[in-house]
Amino acid sequence: MDNSFFAYLQQMEMIAFFSGYPLLYAVIHSIAGKDPLKNTFATRLKTLLPFAYALIGTLYLGLQLKNLYPGYTIENIQHSIHLPFLVLWALISLLFWIPAISKIKLFSLLHSLVFFFFVLRDLFLQLSSSAADKNILNTDMRIYSMSLLLNLTALAVILLFYVLVKQYKSRSNN
Repeated sequence: MDNSFFAYLQQMEMIAFFSGYPLLYAVIHSIAGKDPLKNTFATRLKTLLPFAYALIGTLYLGLQLKNLYPGYTIENIQHSIHLPFLVLWALISLLFWIPAISKIKLFSLLHSLVFFFFVLRDLFLQLSSSAADKNILNTDMRIYSMSLLLNLTALAVILLFYVLVKQYKSRSNN
C-alpha cells in the first residue's frame, strides 16, 4: 500500500497541533503592544507563549508515543513515521521548555510557521484550482480551528499553572 495517505494523516496531525500558534501569537502580541507597562496581563501572556508552545509539543510527543505503543523498536519507529524530518522538527518544540530558548519568543513563531505553511499551501491550491475539491479546504479549516482551540487551551493551562505557582511562592514568603 502507498504510504502517501499515511504521510498525509501524519501531516494533518502536525497541522492540528502546531498551525494555530501563529495566529495566537499575533493576537497576543498585538494586544500587548510595544509598551510593557501598558497592559501587564497581555505582556505576561506574551512571555508565557513559548511555554504554551512547548506544552503543545509535549502533547504531540505523547500522541506519537501512544501511536508507537507497544513496540518502541527502531523498526516500528521507521515503519510508523512517514515524514521523519517534519516529526523531528515538531519535536524540536520541546526545547521551548528551556527558559533561555523561551526568552526569544520569535523562535517559537518561526518554528510554527513551517506547519502553518501547509495550511496556506492547501488554501492557495484550492482557491487557484478551477476543479477544486472543497472538502479538502473544509477539512483544513476544521483542523486549523481545532488547532487554535488547542493552542488557546494550552496557553490557559500554562497561565493557570503560572498563577498557582506565583500564589504559592507569595504564601510561602509570608
